[in-house]
Amino acid sequence: MNSQPTLTDGTVTLRAWRETDVEEAIAGHDDVVLRWLGVREGPTAEQHTAAVRIWNERFATQHPIGYVIEHDGRLIGGCQVRVVDDTTGELSWVLYAGNRGRGFATRAVRVLADWAMTAVGQGGLGLSRVEARIEPGNEAALRVATRAGLLREGVRRVVAGTGEQPAATEYVVLARLADDPPTSDPQSFRALLNSFLPRKRAISQMLVRDREGRVLLCRLTYKQDWDLPGGVVEVSESPQLAAAREVHEELGLELAPGPLVLTDWLPPWSGWDDAICLVFDGGVLDAAVLDGAVLQAREIRDAQFCTLDEVEERCADFTARRIRAALAGVDGTGAAYTESGR
Repeated sequence: MNSQPTLTDGTVTLRAWRETDVEEAIAGHDDVVLRWLGVREGPTAEQHTAAVRIWNERFATQHPIGYVIEHDGRLIGGCQVRVVDDTTGELSWVLYAGNRGRGFATRAVRVLADWAMTAVGQGGLGLSRVEARIEPGNEAALRVATRAGLLREGVRRVVAGTGEQPAATEYVVLARLADDPPTSDPQSFRALLNSFLPRKRAISQMLVRDREGRVLLCRLTYKQDWDLPGGVVEVSESPQLAAAREVHEELGLELAPGPLVLTDWLPPWSGWDDAICLVFDGGVLDAAVLDGAVLQAREIRDAQFCTLDEVEERCADFTARRIRAALAGVDGTGAAYTESGR
């Protein structure tokens, strides 16, 4: 049976567990460790000893491979990689009381990931992907994973009681691939930042009026309220082009959006996250333009030019406020930015 290799970056060392480590490891299980393990009490000496034996006995078969994390010869935590399949390993780690906040976990995770994705012929596991699943509230672990070069990919939902922590309902999934650029590479750093920096939904709408000053509104299939034509901006799409695309998809009309007349922040509402709504000037058209409209039946029930009284009657209050603010923007009398139309 192959022996488990010792790994190091010169500051932290990962080595195989020994039964003599158990007492010190149990002592390091403070409230922080127990919280994220989802347990009230730490393992007993017998339980931890049994785990150590399993890690050591199963190394050659690539079952969960456990490592002690050492610094200056002291046991400061533990980490492991669980081989999910021939290509993927799942990382986990813990630092014991008194050893956090000094970058040791980041170093350990980076060393473990590098080894897991090193070719078998060079002494590694030969995996092409390593990942970690972390509860959204565990900000310290999220920072460790990110600093170790794992890109945030999304959120995995789980039914409470089926995850590793009984109360968990979702996990942030972060991963690193064998062919990702080195973490020292500027491209890798930008990709890393891009994976976890906040993203905000953008909505583009078009403010179209007829010669009587009425506003073009659409009656939507998925809600009772009427709204301006438009929709969500797609990834890497220009908001201005998105407004034109949405009008074409929803109404079958080829309208060129003009200048931006309003930026309106929409707070979280009815299950939606917050968003930025960009309203572009659609110009003044003859009301007969709707004679050639082809409504997208899946989303649009009706489209009409409406008076401001009808806007107040048919739209949600925040939509009506946004329309009034956009009209003031066209006239040059309103604010360029509002929050929920105010």
